[in-house]
Amino acid sequence: MISIDTNVLLRYLLEDDAEQFEKAAKLISGRQKVLVTDVVLVETIWTLRGKKYQLKKPELVTVIQSLFQEPNIRFEDGQAVWLALTDYRNAKPVKGKEADFADALIVNKSKLIASKENQPFHGSFTFDVAAQTLPGAKAPK
Repeated sequence: MISIDTNVLLRYLLEDDAEQFEKAAKLISGRQKVLVTDVVLVETIWTLRGKKYQLKKPELVTVIQSLFQEPNIRFEDGQAVWLALTDYRNAKPVKGKEADFADALIVNKSKLIASKENQPFHGSFTFDVAAQTLPGAKAPK
């Protein structure tokens, strides 16, 4: 197994630098499994959503779904990513702001870790009102 950094994943997804795309594609389609850590995935989504690329939620959902289709790509926690993707896709705006994919991943990783440790999950606390709409997220009292 190998892992890739955000910039390698971005070059692969964007194909905006022919030389770097070729190298990234060679890694991702090679013989080894390719680990995409949570940090790399969140940074990638953040970058694609940012000022330069301005991808919207439906496009970001498609990007994450496409990564699941890549035969060599493995996520740090595929179950948490999939659950986060579902919650992110279903999140409704609050005062014009929607929960981020990162918010959904935080909540779902927390739930799964609590479950693996046989601990009851009592919530992921955040001051972000949009993130509080995610299942399992709560406002601090």
